[in-house]
Amino acid sequence: MIRLKNISKKINSIKVNGMTLIELLLVLALIGILLSMAVPKLMPLIGRTKSLEAQMQLKHVLNLEKNYFYINSKYTNNLDDIGFEQSKLVTQDGKANYKIEIVEANNKAFVAKAVSVTDFDQDGQLNVWQINHEEEIKEITKD
Repeated sequence: MIRLKNISKKINSIKVNGMTLIELLLVLALIGILLSMAVPKLMPLIGRTKSLEAQMQLKHVLNLEKNYFYINSKYTNNLDDIGFEQSKLVTQDGKANYKIEIVEANNKAFVAKAVSVTDFDQDGQLNVWQINHEEEIKEITKD
């Protein structure tokens, strides 16, 4: 019995270093402040990263259109004719952020564009990229 009392006194006398609730809340508040400062600076980077998807898809359409032109001596305005399959969009539970479409096509030229289906920085504008038969790719509307 005496031995149990000694053990219980030893356990009670051991100090555990830790944080109080107030200290923990202060740390969480500081992390929140730092994140609120960092996120707006990261939004343009996120938009630029997502725009790479549009550029890659448009270059793919360009290559398919060139192949079609070599065979048929004209460009087409039908994505199915060149064998392009639109990936499932994020609005349809897919992964693609851009809808690809051919704006204009004739015997000498074509123009294709990629329009984002979501507003990346919540400013009310959708990102739009465009490419033509001369491989000129440009951002029409910035997001």
